[in-house]
Amino acid sequence: MASTVLSKSLPLQSTTKSPGPKKTLEAPGFTMKSTVKNVKVIPPPSAGALSERNSKQTAFKKFYDRGDFPIALEHDTKGNKIAWKVEIEKLDYHHYLPLFFEGLCETEHPYEFFARQGVHDMLEHGAAKILSVIPQLIIPIKNALSTRKRQVVCTTLKALQHLVTSGDMVGQALVAYYRQILPVLNIFKNMNLNSGDGIDYSQQKRENIGDLIQETLEVFERTGGEDAFINIKYMVPTYESCVLN
Repeated sequence: MASTVLSKSLPLQSTTKSPGPKKTLEAPGFTMKSTVKNVKVIPPPSAGALSERNSKQTAFKKFYDRGDFPIALEHDTKGNKIAWKVEIEKLDYHHYLPLFFEGLCETEHPYEFFARQGVHDMLEHGAAKILSVIPQLIIPIKNALSTRKRQVVCTTLKALQHLVTSGDMVGQALVAYYRQILPVLNIFKNMNLNSGDGIDYSQQKRENIGDLIQETLEVFERTGGEDAFINIKYMVPTYESCVLN
């Protein structure tokens, strides 16, 4: 009898290709498609509130390049300072102080140094002359803050703190202009750097915008009189009084 040979059957190989990775579906937020399961929601584009703005050439730079300011750079053991060619008290504050405030927009040397130091020198020696110049300072202050440049904003905040403490009634006079000054402060108020257990370098130099804004608002409230807090609160809703609490 012929023997029957049984052959093992080989496994069938599938000719069907395995499916590739599923394509992720995307949809803009607040649309019907965004509510579908497994759909990735696309966030809206940034509004650019914190983006830096380019500033125009300032009159301060123009005047400095022409040599119209009675100032020179002086070096001593403590660093650089302004050598005034005339007594600061004798300067025409209505002419010079707004120009130096306009120069706060500058970020290049030597313009940035002369504008910043010039502002503080004039505020230190201005006394009763400063109050009447306040209306002329608002546009330069607003323009400096509106650049959104961190360095410029920090420099301007320090100048504002010095301004409202430079003479009697100056802080109260500024209350009427909070609507022009405070919107940018409201935008940056919560911008604090998380430095963990260490001390952030910007905090050592007083260049943490969030901290500086808090300091500035508190100085505004202390020097602005009885109407200061309610006007600050209107423009910066998250601000809590440092006087009432």
